[in-house]
Amino acid sequence: MPHQNRAARTGSGLRRRHGLGLLALGLTMPTAWASQPVLRVAAASDLKFVLAQLLETFQKETGLRVEASFGSSGNFARQIRQGLPVHLFMSADEGWVLQLVEAGLTRRLPDGLADRGVVYGLGRIALIVPAASTLQLDPELKGLQAGWSRVGKFAIANPEHAPYGRAAQQALEKLDVWSMAKTRLVLGENIAQATQFVTTGAAQAGITALALALAPEVARQVRHIVLPESLHQPMRQRMVVLKDAPPAAERLYAYLQTPSAQAVFRRYGFMV
Repeated sequence: MPHQNRAARTGSGLRRRHGLGLLALGLTMPTAWASQPVLRVAAASDLKFVLAQLLETFQKETGLRVEASFGSSGNFARQIRQGLPVHLFMSADEGWVLQLVEAGLTRRLPDGLADRGVVYGLGRIALIVPAASTLQLDPELKGLQAGWSRVGKFAIANPEHAPYGRAAQQALEKLDVWSMAKTRLVLGENIAQATQFVTTGAAQAGITALALALAPEVARQVRHIVLPESLHQPMRQRMVVLKDAPPAAERLYAYLQTPSAQAVFRRYGFMV
């Protein structure tokens, strides 16, 4: 399956490092699976941990094989238009899904209309700093402003194609700190890479997806505070089954809307 560029692979944790193939999840592959089609999912990077949990359960319950790649929603939308062979697209911004609908790249419903997908959750953003940082966290970023001298680099995802980067910029602008922040910016190709800049110490602070900040793998390395929804446009995260997807893709699509799946989304900070 084609992947995004090298920077995206490094930051988003595709199957090479944080894959959702069965061996990466610690499952064994039944011999009978060899003849089964693989469901391919292109997912926004904020879903890296929550989707790993959901897909592990789905695969155990159904015996279906799923491979997921993670990156920026805008890059995936562009690649899907160019022929990226995936069956389900989970975007952090519904706008990218709706563009694919208009392009005729989503499945057709029984009534002949193009499927517009469904909103699976509303995303939130959070300010993060390394766990050992002495910067004070508050939703108005006053502590951050007071400690700018200790912030050499401030990490966000690239606002041009990453929805969480755009939300971060909107929040910084609304709090009137964008002019200060942009001189220190380090841009991740996607939100997972931006988060990695903070967890590795390459940046002293940043804005990430709440879903990543709450993941145990990240939470042990950072401190975070959720930023008010009023600071950015609503992050309506939409998924859709793409054109020519196998019937099994609809099973995964339906599973991700079940109460049990929604409960997992909530644990990672999504509003569903």
